[in-house]
Amino acid sequence: MSMIILDLQLVCSNVNNLPNIIKFQYWLELVAKLFKVKGEVTVRIVDEEESQTLNFLYRGINKPTNVLSFPFESSPYIQIPLLGDLIICSSIVKCQAFENNKRNEEYWAHIVIHGMLHLLGYKHFKKKQAKKMERLEIKIMHMLGYSNPYLFH
Repeated sequence: MSMIILDLQLVCSNVNNLPNIIKFQYWLELVAKLFKVKGEVTVRIVDEEESQTLNFLYRGINKPTNVLSFPFESSPYIQIPLLGDLIICSSIVKCQAFENNKRNEEYWAHIVIHGMLHLLGYKHFKKKQAKKMERLEIKIMHMLGYSNPYLFH
């Protein structure tokens, strides 16, 4: 039985580097199972313009970013809770994967996992929070057979 209902939205022209929907589902499911949560997640793949607009509107930062997470606090009376939205800029992910010498799929996995952890309440504003979140990301990436996302070659 699926823990996550995935709404994958492709709204940019550069979709050549995207993993298939099965990968997105698998990565989200793994995190959901670890935290024993169920719900719906929207993953919206956008261009730099939309990423920059949303980053500026919601974070006050006037540049595109790899992932934005918008958690949704669902009513307990809703049968399928809405966990939130992940906005991912495909061109930024592609560039960062290349710059960090990471395989495309591996870097996408990290971005999706990172975003999903934000939907579940994890933050990295303070050093202690960041370390806790990084440890979780490393653990999940290892479970998937991927390398430590914070080691760069």
